[in-house]
Amino acid sequence: MRTLRKRRQSNKTDYKRRLRLLKSHSPRIVFRKTNKYITAQYVKSHEAKDIVEESISSKLLLNHGWPKKSEGSLKSIPASYLIGLLIGKIILEKKKEQPICDTGMIRKTDKNKIFAFLNGLKDSGVKVECDEKLFPEEDRIKGKQLKGDLSKIVEEVKKNIQNGKK
Repeated sequence: MRTLRKRRQSNKTDYKRRLRLLKSHSPRIVFRKTNKYITAQYVKSHEAKDIVEESISSKLLLNHGWPKKSEGSLKSIPASYLIGLLIGKIILEKKKEQPICDTGMIRKTDKNKIFAFLNGLKDSGVKVECDEKLFPEEDRIKGKQLKGDLSKIVEEVKKNIQNGKK
């Protein structure tokens, strides 16, 4: 009987998926969520060594007009969308190769944070292959169902990101 590797046992790495991603020789856009924030990284691999070229966190949204009092919602669906929009804009500005998405071991349920992130990438102009039926509704992306209705804030931050304001 074969024993599982430590990172597979602790549900951190799917080695078959990682091997497929490495064999593609394409850069990856890595989406991760923590207890407080959402992070996105543009990663290139060379001989199974990952090199992070660009990295942003949802904490950066505070610089783009996200209110300090709503800091607890930096891991929400609107924040995921805006992080996708921001990293997509960075990728296009620096004329980097089109990446493939690496979500790791996060469960992929329809209309969740991952698909909001992919929707943001797609809206920024990065070519992402994904069925649009899986994207969250516009009301959820704007944060209308959250306490305090973040729709005005999300629109303002989106304009700041698209205009390049900090």
